Amino acid sequence: MMELRIQLIPTGEIILPPGKNGENYCHNCRVVASDGVRAMMESALTARDRVGVQDFVLLENYTSEAAFIENLRKRFKENLIYTYIGSVLVSVNPYKDLEIYTKNHMERYRGVNFYEVSPHIYAVSDNAYRSMRTERKDQCILISGESGAGKTEASKKILQYYAVTCPASEHVQTIKDRLLQSNPVLEAFGNAKTLRNDNSSRFGKYMDIQFDFKGAPVGGHIINYLLEKSRVVHQNHGERNFHIFYQIIEGGEEDLLRRLGLERNSQQYQYLVKGNCPKVSSINDRSDWKVVRKALAVIGFNDDEVEELLNIIASVLHLGNVQYKEEEGYAYITSDTQIKYLARLLGVNGTVLTEALTHKKIIAKGEEDESHKDASVIGLLDIYGFEVFQHNSFEQFCINYCNEKLQQLFIELTLKSEQEEYEAEGITWEPVQYFNNKIICDLVEEKFKGIISILDEECLRPGDASDVTFLQKLEDTLGGHPHFVTHKLADGKTRKVMGREEFRLLHYAGEVNYNVNGFLDKNNDLLFRNLKEVMCMSENKILTQCFDRDELSDKKRPDTAATQFKASLAKLMEILMSKEPSYVRCIKPNDSKQAVRFDEVLIRHQVKYLGLMENLRVRRAGFAYRRRYETFLQRYKSLCPETWPNWNGKLSDGVSTLVKHLGYKPEEYKLGRSKIFIRFPKTLFATEDALETRKHGLATKLQAGWKGYCQKTKFQKLRTSAIAIQAWWRGILARRKAQRRRQAANTIRRFIKGFIYRHKERCPENEYFLDYVRYSFLMNLHRNLPKNVLDKSWPTPPAALTESSELLRKMCMQNMVWSYCKKIDSEWKHQMEQKMIASDIFKDKKDNYPQSVPKLFVGTRLNGEDINPKAIQALGSEKMKYAVPVTKYDRKGYKPRSRQLLLTANSAIIVEEGKLKQRIDYGALKGISVSSLSDGLFVLHVPSEDNKQKGDVVLQSDHVIETLTKIAICADKINSININQGSIKFTAGHGKEGIIDFTPGSELLVAKAKNGHLSVTAPRLNSR
Repeated sequence: MMELRIQLIPTGEIILPPGKNGENYCHNCRVVASDGVRAMMESALTARDRVGVQDFVLLENYTSEAAFIENLRKRFKENLIYTYIGSVLVSVNPYKDLEIYTKNHMERYRGVNFYEVSPHIYAVSDNAYRSMRTERKDQCILISGESGAGKTEASKKILQYYAVTCPASEHVQTIKDRLLQSNPVLEAFGNAKTLRNDNSSRFGKYMDIQFDFKGAPVGGHIINYLLEKSRVVHQNHGERNFHIFYQIIEGGEEDLLRRLGLERNSQQYQYLVKGNCPKVSSINDRSDWKVVRKALAVIGFNDDEVEELLNIIASVLHLGNVQYKEEEGYAYITSDTQIKYLARLLGVNGTVLTEALTHKKIIAKGEEDESHKDASVIGLLDIYGFEVFQHNSFEQFCINYCNEKLQQLFIELTLKSEQEEYEAEGITWEPVQYFNNKIICDLVEEKFKGIISILDEECLRPGDASDVTFLQKLEDTLGGHPHFVTHKLADGKTRKVMGREEFRLLHYAGEVNYNVNGFLDKNNDLLFRNLKEVMCMSENKILTQCFDRDELSDKKRPDTAATQFKASLAKLMEILMSKEPSYVRCIKPNDSKQAVRFDEVLIRHQVKYLGLMENLRVRRAGFAYRRRYETFLQRYKSLCPETWPNWNGKLSDGVSTLVKHLGYKPEEYKLGRSKIFIRFPKTLFATEDALETRKHGLATKLQAGWKGYCQKTKFQKLRTSAIAIQAWWRGILARRKAQRRRQAANTIRRFIKGFIYRHKERCPENEYFLDYVRYSFLMNLHRNLPKNVLDKSWPTPPAALTESSELLRKMCMQNMVWSYCKKIDSEWKHQMEQKMIASDIFKDKKDNYPQSVPKLFVGTRLNGEDINPKAIQALGSEKMKYAVPVTKYDRKGYKPRSRQLLLTANSAIIVEEGKLKQRIDYGALKGISVSSLSDGLFVLHVPSEDNKQKGDVVLQSDHVIETLTKIAICADKINSININQGSIKFTAGHGKEGIIDFTPGSELLVAKAKNGHLSVTAPRLNSR
């Protein structure tokens, strides 16, 4: 059964995991990928209360800056750092690594419609690439934001995306590697640690990535804007010079440093100590040096070129250590040590270099460009955002002028693209009211009356021109301009917050005060002629490429820095106007670089200076949402019975039917030629919420239908399988039954034939029968073997096994006897021996013998304390073997008297208390008589001739079997015990004879009879 599983990944996408064939599909999605598919962007609207909207255009209160920032906060909290304003991507620096830049993520965005995926830098990259391929029109991606907002990282991600996803070959892979490895080199020479950012780009960068007709990158071209050259000689406290200086000192090999005349200590160089921040915890200069060296090789620098480049870097550090003194109005160098290093590293004459450093001639520096026109291009513009500091100078003026131009371009291109889309769809264009910052751009760049023209005029005029005179001229020329204010022109309230050396411009993003100190010097930015002549004479090939000899003869006054920047900016505008733009606006969430902190004040500042609210207002001036008919109908057709499940007519008719059913008002939407335009986000939200509700009913129906289909299919498969299995099993059973019948018939046939020939010698006809008979007997014997030695049962053997059966029976009995005997200990053996003697004497002869069999014989019936000590003393050294209490009957009157019978090794002794009344030696004992009844009387017969004996002794014992067995064993008189029936005669003394008559009765009775005999009546316990 198919299982639908949905996964929310960190970008906010909804992923459908792969199916059994490795592909995923969703009927509401037009995107198929091997590792998962994004549901359409509208799917995320159901979670808008938690994660905000993915497009600010869908904000209900789009004019509210608070709502804008709150939406940013929601998404930032959920690690959703990307949000759209239409086609503009807003990126918030997360200050931590997010797992959203893997190769799998790149594949998810590759070839996917822009609005079918959640916002991402890869979506912008892919959209620009696909537009370049399909429309054959050059593209550009404009990345802006203040320092630390993530502009450099954004450009890296774009390059990585193209390096991974574009077609590759061995040559193309080399180009990809060069594009990627250009970043470490550019960062080393153009980035530095500032108070706001440890890797701040101190220049604007425009990179053209050139693609062939197959869409593979084949080259690139980089133009830089307004490099912060002043950082080389001065850094604010807590900041550093450009990275390359620290990298070469920390990571350079000892041999390299020796050749360059450098020490591994940045504190030794004046250009590196101004900021008092030689080391930064987040920067590893040593490892970065290795990366830069490798990158230089990858992008095409050979060893000689690298050596010359490092010589120039080292010469800058040495130049900073050159010491000057003044004498009679002339400067001179105090030590020639640094000059020697400089002359060797730059490949120039030391004397000429010294002369150039102490005397001045002025000439402008040149600039060289190169372009390729035979390839499609995607441009990357990594440019500084609008800057407002406590102290704003010439650099901020140029940067903000650049942002004014970019804002002007953005508004023009945005309105143009909106108007073109409306016209293409046949929608009436409604004029959009917006702030046109052309007035500010003209204020800065207008000929003769603009700030740059006035600044250049002040720099070029003879006389005592200064920053103050420049400010005065601005006041005279621009005094009535609505976007220009100075301390002199301002009202009383404004004067309190403005310095006398400042002027204020009212930019599109807000008011900025500029201090004019240094404007003229920075604008001149001239290179002394004699220094340029020295550089042209250098043996360093890189230096000679930077300084053109032909310019030495040029007498024309060089352009000022502002004019050069204005010209390059105009050229940049031309480049951007010739391309289809995409925008990335980068925002820094806090100044402390913390991963989870959201500084609302700082972000509001950036939202304002990036012009995001103005961007949103322009984008929302018309319709907030637009989609192609097929996409809209495919997603929402389930909300209308007429369009569900399929619409077979025209797409426009289907959409019209759908929106009428949904109750759209005429002012809420317009139908174009291929798209529907929805004016208000609330209309889309209501539609999306209705779809979310509808999904439950649809899901129930789909589940019911699917489950029914699955169960029916399962039943049919089971039924078909069961029939096949049953037929197969019946066949097996039938074959087995037939086989058993054949075997049974053969067995019966052989058995009958064997029975017929059973009395003959073994032959093929009777061998089976004979074997079966033997086998049956042996198996019967196995099941009915005797269980113990007393079990005499044994199966009757066939005639052929009679002898074998007897041998087996004997072996079995011997084995059981052996096993039984093996388990018997010495004590038990002695017991058994006594029992065997008792059996030989009394079995089937004495009536109470069977009752004595289960009772164990004991060693003695009297303990030491039961016998009088005097009697024991009288025994002397004789060891008593057995003692039992008995009753002695007198010979005359048969009066019973209690006595003790003691058995020793030599005699039986009758004891009365402490006296030995009678000793009967075993040798003199003639015999022992006992009746066959169950009484306990017995007679010890002694010789009448023995004067020591008074006659035979008549005794009675409760343990008569045990007592007589003990006497028989001790006296060795086993065969002398006589078991009489009827009466026993005994000698009473002096020749007289006594008789004991035994008769069976109901109870035991011993008494003297009238005839003078001793009469014993005893019950019969067993019949014999």
